[in-house]
Amino acid sequence: SHEKCNVTSYDITVVIIISVESFAGMWINAFIAFVLCLAWAKKKSFNSNEKIVLFLGCCRFWHLCITWVYFFLSILYPWFFYVHPIPQLFGSVQSFLNCSNLWVSACLCVFYCIKIANFRHIFFNYLKVKIDRIVPWLLLGSMLLSLVICILVYDVTNEACCNNLNSTTWENFWKPSIRVDEHFFPAFFITGFGFATAFMAVIFSALLLLFSLWRHKCKMQTNSGKNLNVDAHIKAMKYILYFFLIYSINFICLVLTLVYATKKVNPVVFLILVFQYAFPAVHSLILIFSNPKLEMTLLRTLSCMKCKVCMR
Repeated sequence: SHEKCNVTSYDITVVIIISVESFAGMWINAFIAFVLCLAWAKKKSFNSNEKIVLFLGCCRFWHLCITWVYFFLSILYPWFFYVHPIPQLFGSVQSFLNCSNLWVSACLCVFYCIKIANFRHIFFNYLKVKIDRIVPWLLLGSMLLSLVICILVYDVTNEACCNNLNSTTWENFWKPSIRVDEHFFPAFFITGFGFATAFMAVIFSALLLLFSLWRHKCKMQTNSGKNLNVDAHIKAMKYILYFFLIYSINFICLVLTLVYATKKVNPVVFLILVFQYAFPAVHSLILIFSNPKLEMTLLRTLSCMKCKVCMR
């Protein structure tokens, strides 16, 4: 008979911390989706910004849900992933949701850049006029690209699992061969390429907004009063820089995942997991506080919850 998987206190601690982060992120993103859907039902119209944020909230909710289930099972019931085709399905669905999450986030940054930045280039002006029509195509393109990556990851994972099961005897069933990592490297590379492309879109959006703000402030130096356009630039730049910071941390965690993929009990792996599970929740909170409608609803909800707790 094969060895039984021993769950250590370290594993239990990691599961508890990751579970708290995951459920917090799921609640925040479910709140965003619920509020926007309710507003959509009331006014029967939806602007482009709300479409992207709603799509992002839904992607992140399901991403956190699936990745938490995967993490929970991989720690407590690792034998579950030796049943074909469970690891392949989990890997491909995770890749699809993760890529969708990051690509839709990048679309939001590009949208802010096109809407707020001021450039006289004919192509940029065309995008500014047509951006509301382009947004659905951007979202569709993000989904199609994520689907392509999902299919590629499924194929690579399927090949890796089959080779692992063929090359591993029953006695060392719980100690897979290092060749698995060699097979999984193309999946990491494909996913990493998608992340890097989205990351570049965020960088260019932030740089263009910064350059637009600098040019506008130079033109308005003689104007001592407040200018709404400058305020809009500064506000958008602030949120995109916040996003850029946490996006950078998330991208670094992805690179570190390649290095520490085979080392389960490791403080670095624990920190990587904490940052990766915190990313959807932290950025969604930034989106809430950047949207007056979502911010007011959240504050009202929290005040109502506080009142109910005090009454008890």
